[in-house]
Amino acid sequence: MGAVLAIVSFGLPAWAALGGDIASVQADQLHMQGSLRTTTAASYTVHEIQGATGAVVREYVSSAGKVFAVAWQGPWPPDMRQLLGSYFEQYRQAAKAQSSVRIGRRPLMIQQPGLVVQIGGHPRSFSGRAYIPDQLPSSVSAEAIQ
Repeated sequence: MGAVLAIVSFGLPAWAALGGDIASVQADQLHMQGSLRTTTAASYTVHEIQGATGAVVREYVSSAGKVFAVAWQGPWPPDMRQLLGSYFEQYRQAAKAQSSVRIGRRPLMIQQPGLVVQIGGHPRSFSGRAYIPDQLPSSVSAEAIQ
């Protein structure tokens, strides 16, 4: 339970909220004091921000301008409230429900119809991803979110 609570409450600087729009990418870059690299695919764009602290956040934005997935890696867990936006409460409840049945330091895996979150790691090496399954572009598989 301690690991889940640490992941829920401990945080890094803010970035685009899952389900939000592209407008937040530049604000996130400034907040992280990082560099931005953009890669365009057929039906989406990946905005990768390399932060000054070593954190890397990738925001997957559909051609409609909505963030349908986020992935991260870095020395600390991200601020899940900021990262998940309106999906945070759904995540928090699912994480809390799992904390009573999880043993040890296993990765957190939440798979619900409207939200998938996968988190793992240890101090100085955390990674994870979150996505909205029904908002993935048709040409994008869940495995592409890294």
